[in-house]
Amino acid sequence: MIAPMATNPIPQFPAGFLWGVSTSAHQIEGAVDERKPSVWDAFTAEPGRVKDGSTAAVACDHYHRYREDVALLAGLGVDAYRFSVSWPRVNSPNGLDFYDRLVDELCAAGVRPVPTLFHWDLPVQYDWLDRDTAARFAEYVSVVAARLGDRVTKWITLNEPAEHTLLGHAIGAHAPGKRLLFDALPVAHHQLLAHGLAVRALRAAGATDIGIANSHGPTWPASQEPADLEAAGFYDLLLNRLFAEPVILGEYPDGMGELITGDVHSDLKAIAEPVDWYGINYYAPTKVGAPQGTDTEFGGLTIPSELPFSVREIEGRPLTDFGWPVVPEGLTELLTGFRDRYGDRLPPIVITENGCSYEGIDDQDRIAYLDGHVRALHRALEAGVDIRGYFVWSLLDNFEWAEGYARRFGLVHMDHETRTRTPKASYRWFQEMLRAQRQGTRG
Repeated sequence: MIAPMATNPIPQFPAGFLWGVSTSAHQIEGAVDERKPSVWDAFTAEPGRVKDGSTAAVACDHYHRYREDVALLAGLGVDAYRFSVSWPRVNSPNGLDFYDRLVDELCAAGVRPVPTLFHWDLPVQYDWLDRDTAARFAEYVSVVAARLGDRVTKWITLNEPAEHTLLGHAIGAHAPGKRLLFDALPVAHHQLLAHGLAVRALRAAGATDIGIANSHGPTWPASQEPADLEAAGFYDLLLNRLFAEPVILGEYPDGMGELITGDVHSDLKAIAEPVDWYGINYYAPTKVGAPQGTDTEFGGLTIPSELPFSVREIEGRPLTDFGWPVVPEGLTELLTGFRDRYGDRLPPIVITENGCSYEGIDDQDRIAYLDGHVRALHRALEAGVDIRGYFVWSLLDNFEWAEGYARRFGLVHMDHETRTRTPKASYRWFQEMLRAQRQGTRG
């Protein structure tokens, strides 16, 4: 079934605007026996860590079925495919051969390869609490760039260091499962340092189109009471500014640098290596209030009572199957807010992830979600924000981290027993939207 375009067509985006979809290696590749282990392999082997008890040992079997998936990308009509390179696979014998084959297949199909060099699957022998991991990451990046740089021109260093820090190291909900609370701050710093060192390594290999994929969203205070405003301000500092400002401005906000040990000043010079664009993953705003004295549940996570804030429900909004609120205008608010805060220091923006979890192949709710967010993105363009691209999360229903296979973000439905791929109504909608965009550009 081809979903009908909305009565009111999507506004026209500029010529050269980059349309794509995103995935990550651990979530789709499988072939776990053909690579070295990651922290996610160790995490999922522990009983109770993943809600449905599953692992990514096979996942979507993309490692063996990548040609079928590239054909889906070509049929969708996207300009680019954002995938991730598995550091544990590259560390394995002949591991880079797979990415050679994938990149060749993408280029032959006319789809631009956009690799992310770290998407949470850290080799088990490394630890982001160790500053030396940043240097090891730069060495790995050099190896990948030397092999793929003749065909890959657009690179992403890291994906969502904020979530990897908070969920993996502060509250223990993701791999490696540590519950360090604020003692996890060195993890944030070392990932940011790894980003800067990776930019240097990519420049040395001749790369001229480099970005990072940070997750951001507006922070809404639960009320105008001083305690709620203070908590919301701190949350925004921790989840937004802590990861944006070292990259964009070359400094930590509001004294956060004093909490990091080591030669922070020297590290910030590396972290602030100029990027060509700044990637943003957007899903929803977060409503934040003062701590409530007990652990709280939100979006499948337990927020510890020890933190100086609590996350509240955003009322009066439709929810995805994940329980996340659908707030397209939050994307416009976020982008114009970044423009206002950082001015001409802000690089061009690429939305490197935006998507939602819904069941079903006739996924009209996903169509409505994407329609609303693409329009919100265009409103930010009209407001003067320099936006260069938009990537949907995700191509395939996949292994959704600690949720296992219980959440479906794909434009393509995955039968997790047979690995049969079935394009959803949202795939057809996105296909038709891209076709209309190109016709309008030519016209």
